[in-house]
Amino acid sequence: MMNQFGLSGIDLAIIVIYLVGIIWYGIRSGKKGSSDEYFLGGRDMTWFTIGLSMFAANISSNSLIAITGGATKGGIAFYNYEWMATVVLAFFCVFILPFYLKTGIYTMPEFFEKRFDARSRYYFSFITLVGNIFIDTAGTLFAGSLVVQLVYPEANTYLVIGLLALFAASYTIFGGLSSVMKTEVLNTIILLTSAVLVAVVTFSKAGGYDAIMAAGNAKSPDFMHLILPSDNPDMPWQGLLFGVPLLGFYFWCNNQFIVQRALSAKNVDEARKGAIFAGVLKIPILFLLVFPGIATLILYPQMTNSDQAFPTLVFNLLPHGLIGLVVAGFLAAMASAISATLNSASTLVTMDFVKKFNPNMDEKSLVRAGQIATLGFMLIAVLWSPQIKQFDSLMNYMQKILGLICPPVVAVFLCGLFWKRATGTGAFTALMVGFLLAIWTVISPETSFLGSYHFLVAPPILLVICVAIVVVVSLLTPAPNYESIKDLIWTKRFYDEDTASLKGLSWNHNYRTLAIISIIITAIVVWIYR
Repeated sequence: MMNQFGLSGIDLAIIVIYLVGIIWYGIRSGKKGSSDEYFLGGRDMTWFTIGLSMFAANISSNSLIAITGGATKGGIAFYNYEWMATVVLAFFCVFILPFYLKTGIYTMPEFFEKRFDARSRYYFSFITLVGNIFIDTAGTLFAGSLVVQLVYPEANTYLVIGLLALFAASYTIFGGLSSVMKTEVLNTIILLTSAVLVAVVTFSKAGGYDAIMAAGNAKSPDFMHLILPSDNPDMPWQGLLFGVPLLGFYFWCNNQFIVQRALSAKNVDEARKGAIFAGVLKIPILFLLVFPGIATLILYPQMTNSDQAFPTLVFNLLPHGLIGLVVAGFLAAMASAISATLNSASTLVTMDFVKKFNPNMDEKSLVRAGQIATLGFMLIAVLWSPQIKQFDSLMNYMQKILGLICPPVVAVFLCGLFWKRATGTGAFTALMVGFLLAIWTVISPETSFLGSYHFLVAPPILLVICVAIVVVVSLLTPAPNYESIKDLIWTKRFYDEDTASLKGLSWNHNYRTLAIISIIITAIVVWIYR
């Protein structure tokens, strides 16, 4: 029977004990003596912690809701967002991550300043903050409020969201990135355990794999395929080929709250292995979240709100006690994502603005500035989060906004990384034009030429426009001083040096071999469900 949402005494006890324990552990394991410790965890993290932390920051409560609900609404095509991470992270490890670590930067915008100028850095900081607050933090809070209000529908939305934000920010403010990443390791284990429990029970109740496949195929001919026709409303093949990789590149290679975890590594090898590990963890999402979403077509055909798919499975299929464990894991995942975005946002403000304008601030003052910024961003996200319900689904909300934010940044980044002639003026001009086009499309999609395209097709078009602007303006302005940027331009020399360093390593210690294995596994899965 559907819509049986409730918590028993044992559920509540498990949830309370777990959440109190997480806060205690997070504060106790934090490092905040210096800015390096507070914002980058002391740069001593290992691959296992980095991989689980990157995965947890991505597969949070909003992803549990969005992926399962997206599958219920539009089929397995939403898995394309997940498997693409394996490919993108392999590229990230080979071409981009070494540059980040070598420069000793705190933030992605700081890299922009080293390669271009301060104008690009400030814009990138601003747009990253917008994404962190309005997409990541607000989306995660909204997903958490959906679950709480299923159990307590009379609860005030702002009160629920405010309490969830306060819980997530509690250990973030006091412990910094070290606290965030160490709690994420524990939270990820609980999250994966919860997802496995829900998936196993759901497969059993729905009649198994064959029954779920049959239900999806009965919904529509394309429901159980990853590659869809050009007129598909959720993910046309053009969007999969061009749009999804673009969004993935921005998220995994340029997004502060993801890359910040790699920057905390004790060396480049640990960072690379951690990133590959995060990509591997994305592969089972098809069976842990996507197929359970399809199963709701069998179990709850009368369900009208696809964003309720995951909590409906939890509260209606699991026994009390396990419900408490899964809800605790859900809230822990929510806290992981929010703490990640809040910490990265505070890092951006502190290192890109506060320290820039007041370079003489001592370490204690920098940490305090980060703590104050965390509180401010938490308040903004709480106020905005309830507005997300105006969109048709959480998944589409996140991808539509991200799709307009990321193309100018990715265009400038790629030009700067691989083309030595790219200038600061060319980069800044492309960022400004791209931003104006994005604002135009958001405010008045019916008048914007980009508004006539699918939300996964418009981003690649905007990317091409911005690349063209970088090229044209750069050629019309004086070339940059190559000596000052040569270490920030990728050349084959870096690849050859890396190849030499890998000689003699066994396959399980060679990140390239591990990356190839993960891509092969992903390719097999994609081929099966193409």
